[in-house]
Parts: sequence; structure tokens; C-alpha cells
Amino acid sequence: MAMNSVNTNAGAMIALQNLNSTNKDLGTVQGRINTGLKIATAKDNGAVWAIAQNQRAESSSLNAVVSSLQRGQSVADVAMSAGGAISDILVQMKEKVLASTEAGLSTPSKQALSDEYVALRKQIDTIANNATFDGVNLISDTAVNSADVKSIANADATATIDIDHVDLSTKNTSIASTPTALTGAIGSAEVKSLETAIQSVSSSLSKLGTGAKALDTHLTNVMKLQDTLDSGIGNLVDADLAKESAKLQALQTKQQLGVQALSIANQSSGILLGLFR
Repeated sequence: MAMNSVNTNAGAMIALQNLNSTNKDLGTVQGRINTGLKIATAKDNGAVWAIAQNQRAESSSLNAVVSSLQRGQSVADVAMSAGGAISDILVQMKEKVLASTEAGLSTPSKQALSDEYVALRKQIDTIANNATFDGVNLISDTAVNSADVKSIANADATATIDIDHVDLSTKNTSIASTPTALTGAIGSAEVKSLETAIQSVSSSLSKLGTGAKALDTHLTNVMKLQDTLDSGIGNLVDADLAKESAKLQALQTKQQLGVQALSIANQSSGILLGLFR
């Protein structure tokens, strides 16, 4: 090829190729700065993008696990709150029975204690039947929505954290509707029955508390795992913006030099005109 030709400008071709390459690199760097990602699509790095995408799916699945565990926590909290109220009512009922055993107590006083006892007993079932969250009742067999809690424990939904249903209604505790103590007889049997009921409710609340604690612990672990996964994804695909900023400055300078080099190369054919003057 002739070194001096108006048909073929080799210098301009080379300068244009270099400028195009610089522009391409500049576009890549600008894309990383705009998105914050060094690997935004499979085109950037197929293997790494696939790994990151799989981990994104795992992290996203854990959102459902977190929601399920939090729902279980709420169900358990409602049940334990109601169970605590029921336990307090049983203590009050025992107090009424003991008060009624006092020697010389008048009939109207005994009747007043009996009325209070019956009212308190009704409250137990009312509280138990209404201790519902999102359609689940953990403490009443008479409620239409009584059920166990089975919260999802992993992203594959192959394991659950369970809290078993317990019945804290008067049906389970077998508390007398109106104990004989409140009608004049000695109430040792009724007192014993209430003590047993209080112990039973306390034991059930202990089981609920253990289950709720398991949910809390597992939720903390799942959230830590999710944070670790998100951090790992970032290590794979996030761009180092300080590094990309330095590259941007260098490529912009290189681009300007490439434009000047192309301009100079394009002038070479015009210089040949001087040979014919």
C-alpha cells in the first residue's frame, strides 16, 4: 500500500479504531457508575452473573421465611397475652372461693362472691376465643380458627418452627360453674381445682413462651443469613466507584486525545496538495 495516498488513510483508520475502543470502554465505565454494578447482565460475566442471580433468589426466598416467622411471633404474642390475662383471672377466682369460706359470712355476701366468680369464669372463655391473629387461635378449642403455628424455617420450605395449640378455656381446665364454697360448703376441693388450673395454664404458657423464643432466635439467624447473602452478592457484582471514577477521568482524557489524533490523521491527505504547488 502506498504510504502517501488520498484513497486510503491508514493513520485515520487506526486513530478511529482506537477512538471507538476508547468510547466503548468509556460507555462501560459510565454504565457501572450509573448502576453501581460491574456485572449487571450475563453479557458482562456469565458465570459470576449466574452465581449472583442464584443467591438473589435465595435471599428473596428468605423474605417469605422472615414474614412467616414474624406472623408466628404475632400469633404467639397474642396467645401469651391472653393466657396471662386468663392466669390472672384464675388467681382472682381462687381469691373469691377462699373469701367465701370465711366463717359467719352472710348469704348476700356469698351471693355477691358467687356472682363475681361466675362473671370471671365467663371472661376466661371470652378472652380465649378472641385471642386470634390472622385467623389463628392458639389457646381455644372452641374457636373455629384454632390451629397450631407452623412457620416456614428455610428457603426450600422443607422445615418449620412449630408451636402447638393449647386449650386454656374452661372446658380444658374443668373449673366448676359455681363451686360449693360459694353456696355455703367448705371449698377445699374447689380451691384445689383452681390451683390445678393455675398450674396447668402456667405450664401451657411456658410451652408457648418456649415456642415463641424459638421463633425469635430463628428469625434473628435468618435475617443474619440474608444480610450475609446480600453482602456476598455485592462482593461479586458491585462496582468499586472510586476505581471507576479514576478510570472515567483517564478514558475522558484518552477520548480527547483520540479525537485530536483522528483530526491530525484526517489532515494528512490535505498535506499532499503541497506537493503539487
